[in-house]
Amino acid sequence: MSARGGRAGTAGVGRATWAALRARRAAVARLAGWSAVEALPALLSGALVARAVDGGFLAGRLGTGLGWLAALGAAVLVGAVATGRTYRSLGAVVEPFRDDLAARVVRAALHDATRPGGRPDSAAAARLTHQVELVRDTFAGLLLVTRGFLFAAGAALIGLLALDPVVAALVGAPLVAGLVVFLAALPAMAGQQRRYVRAGEELGRAASTALAGHRDVRACGAAGRVVADVGVRVADQAAAERTLARMSAVRSLSLGLGGWLPLAVLLLAAPWLVDRGLTAGAVLGALVYVSTGVQPALHALVQGVGGGGLRYVVTLDRILRACPDEAGGTPVGRPDAAPVPADGAPVPADGEPPAVCARRLTFRYGVAARPVLEDAGVTLAAGEHLAVVGPSGAGKSTLAALLSGLLAPQAGSVRLGGVPVADAPPEALARLRALVPQEAYVFTGSLADNLRYLRPDADDATVAAALDALGAGPLAARLGGLAGEVEPAALSAGERQLIAAVRAYLSPAPLVLLDEATCHLDPAAEARVEEAFARRPGTLVVIAHRISSAVRARRVLVLDGARPVVGTHEELLARSATYRELVGHWDDRPAAAARS
Repeated sequence: MSARGGRAGTAGVGRATWAALRARRAAVARLAGWSAVEALPALLSGALVARAVDGGFLAGRLGTGLGWLAALGAAVLVGAVATGRTYRSLGAVVEPFRDDLAARVVRAALHDATRPGGRPDSAAAARLTHQVELVRDTFAGLLLVTRGFLFAAGAALIGLLALDPVVAALVGAPLVAGLVVFLAALPAMAGQQRRYVRAGEELGRAASTALAGHRDVRACGAAGRVVADVGVRVADQAAAERTLARMSAVRSLSLGLGGWLPLAVLLLAAPWLVDRGLTAGAVLGALVYVSTGVQPALHALVQGVGGGGLRYVVTLDRILRACPDEAGGTPVGRPDAAPVPADGAPVPADGEPPAVCARRLTFRYGVAARPVLEDAGVTLAAGEHLAVVGPSGAGKSTLAALLSGLLAPQAGSVRLGGVPVADAPPEALARLRALVPQEAYVFTGSLADNLRYLRPDADDATVAAALDALGAGPLAARLGGLAGEVEPAALSAGERQLIAAVRAYLSPAPLVLLDEATCHLDPAAEARVEEAFARRPGTLVVIAHRISSAVRARRVLVLDGARPVVGTHEELLARSATYRELVGHWDDRPAAAARS
């Protein structure tokens, strides 16, 4: 993996982790609160020991010294109770995250196996049974050690500052040095961890293939060759694991600098500290802060992040890349295949956002009503031509209204060119898409005003070219040209649709949605309008009412109340019973005759 790929992967892992934490803010807040209580002994230990020594034992007051130690014991008991509570809060954060990942892996595996030309991915079993559980365990460990370091080491440093700022500086300098060394080595550690994970996946894939075909292997006398191939994968994984083990020396160096060096510095500086007025109890208290607070917290952080943390980053990155999520994750694809989002649309190679990206849409007309659309999604690259078909009431027009921003879904999101439709004001939406509904809107005024409504700066030549492209020239001539007056009541429904279609064709919006916008035109006129929009730069979505619209489209989306199905006309004839039924019952013989 390149450095750029590694950085992108780390960023994706960071976004996924942050999203998981934000989704469970209440549980995270409880975890932080109990962690603060758990850090109470780390905050008080050095100060209470100093008081017990200076004001108790060295002063000859045994009871006073024991009393301060008893207070420390009470703080430890409170911290122990809080520790149990932290694990409950930890489970409320980690377990739902694990469930989300498992569902993601299963969805991606099913999609790979059922899409046209797809095949089962043998590595999916390793992701589900090994990698997801590994992410779960390492995520939990990472949360534990990170919050432990922040609260325990932070509490100890606050206690050191209260004892003496100079002592805090003597401890803080080597602690920072140890952390810097550790953080500087993390990228190299992550690279080796990625190599280890890839080697494990390759081993799982090779072993699965060998086991699945063991009868053929034996029949062909190829056992030696297959065993040798699997052996190479075993050797690669073993080599990667040995390299990871050698890199533990960096963790030892970090611990030596940040954990053990502060103790040595304090012991060497003790005479000087006493000479400048620090009491013996305060020196002992500082040693307690370092040995029971800073050092264990740093040790847990370095071992946790350097071990489990790296496994978490690399393994989660692998899952995110191999299993693009329908619910908003960036579809970056499997490493050995061209990336595809959940609905089968290609991801633009130039990295530009898709023209349409609708995910997990759910919409119902009323609180208690059955959802018209549930968990539906579609992704279209720039220039795509999609036809949407389905029986009456399947949600075709509802989908068009959701994509155009006229309706807001109860769940899910819509982005047009990367812009969230929910946050876009009407004037911004008008620049992103043009919608032509079944009942077209025209207003009293000149034909030019009606046609230039979405593009006021269009000159006469541009308007005339649009009229000619859509076959609306005779209508314009009958109305008296661009200066002719339009009376909506004097026009037929088909003529109003034609004017609205030319208006949308002239629009600068990169997306056009035709919601049965040509249902009042004859088949030949409809074909000319749709073919003109197909040649127009931009993306086209047609809510179809004739099968010819589906045949002309590059892809077809079938809505039938179950999971939407996407494919070409020929693919859907083979895959979708609903589509075959629509084709069989759709009376489109005039359209077919017109095309011939």
